[in-house]
Amino acid sequence: MLEESEALQRILEPVEPGAVIWVPVELALDQILAQDIAGVIDSPPFDNSSMDGYAVRAAESATGMTLELALSEQAAGVDLRLKLNPGEAIRIFTGAPIPEGADAVIMQEDVEREGGAIAVTDGVVAGENIRRRGGDVCSGQKLLNRGDLITPARVGLLASQGIAEVPVHVRPLVQIVTTGDELVEPGAPLVPGEIYNSNGPMLQASVQSAGGVVALSHASDDRAVLEDTLRRAFATSDLVVIAGGVSVGERDYVKEVLNELGVITDFWRVKMKPGKPFLYGHHPDGTPVFGLPGNPVSAFVTFTLFVKPVIRALLGHGDRCLNESRVKGIAGTAMSNQGERPHYLRGIFEAGKIRLSGTQQSHAIFGLSQANCLVRLDPGQLVEVGDPVEGVMI
Repeated sequence: MLEESEALQRILEPVEPGAVIWVPVELALDQILAQDIAGVIDSPPFDNSSMDGYAVRAAESATGMTLELALSEQAAGVDLRLKLNPGEAIRIFTGAPIPEGADAVIMQEDVEREGGAIAVTDGVVAGENIRRRGGDVCSGQKLLNRGDLITPARVGLLASQGIAEVPVHVRPLVQIVTTGDELVEPGAPLVPGEIYNSNGPMLQASVQSAGGVVALSHASDDRAVLEDTLRRAFATSDLVVIAGGVSVGERDYVKEVLNELGVITDFWRVKMKPGKPFLYGHHPDGTPVFGLPGNPVSAFVTFTLFVKPVIRALLGHGDRCLNESRVKGIAGTAMSNQGERPHYLRGIFEAGKIRLSGTQQSHAIFGLSQANCLVRLDPGQLVEVGDPVEGVMI
């Protein structure tokens, strides 16, 4: 059996970011830039006023001075190419171009208007209340780096430069295949011996949360049906994730069928709990395949630890796919691992403390639903209240 760290290393080693595509900037949120982005224009593109007030010469606008008010005024929008004459003030509004000859803007609150003139009650200095051309961004300046996450603020930055499309890595298509005669889709009636298929919707949501595109199918415990389902999955997807059927039961056909399809199994079984019967391999066309245990908690844990990092790496997240979810805290409850394998417990990280969330058995999905992290305990490890612990946010 492989250690989890070695398993993840072997899984991630051949992974390269996906093909580069250009998408509208408004649709690029939470994606990773595939190339550096440089400024296209100066920002602001012209000197403009940061206040509603009056464009003036600072030397003529000390406290107590009076200025004649020009007949024209400059609003935000089309530059009227106004020129400020000596002894004048031009009415101006926020965002409006600075008239020729003006070197300051005095706020409207700092003057008293008297007919066709203004009296300065609080003077200004040169440059006051003027946003200079290129004061924020200069044309050609590097704005964002390859590998940067596109956030709402960065969408605004790109849009302010007139950039309509950005390069990102194509989202991988992940085919989820659930298996088992006992599984019934939510919404259908149950008969004795059947259970609802929770793995399908849960893994579908997990792929979407990781940034991938997902397709979902189900195969009964029939070798021919499973082979046909997997053959179609490999033909149409970038990753294939199978939930259930990878153990050693008489009706666990996944390994046999994968072998018949030419899949080379890189490894089967990982030294961890839950999730020991985990399979990783490659189809002859290069498509990676992951075989997850059928128990919902085991499926979720192995997906989080081994499949999610691959999706993130394909999207260009780089080392972030390993480190972005790690948290450290103080144990809020006692924890122990009496087994011989590392155990991932379901926990709640809150206010710097980590406590366990409900039943820790691999079928207990309610406790998982209450958790926001996984807590790894080494074999034989005992954790007392107040001891440092680490978690992986989920």
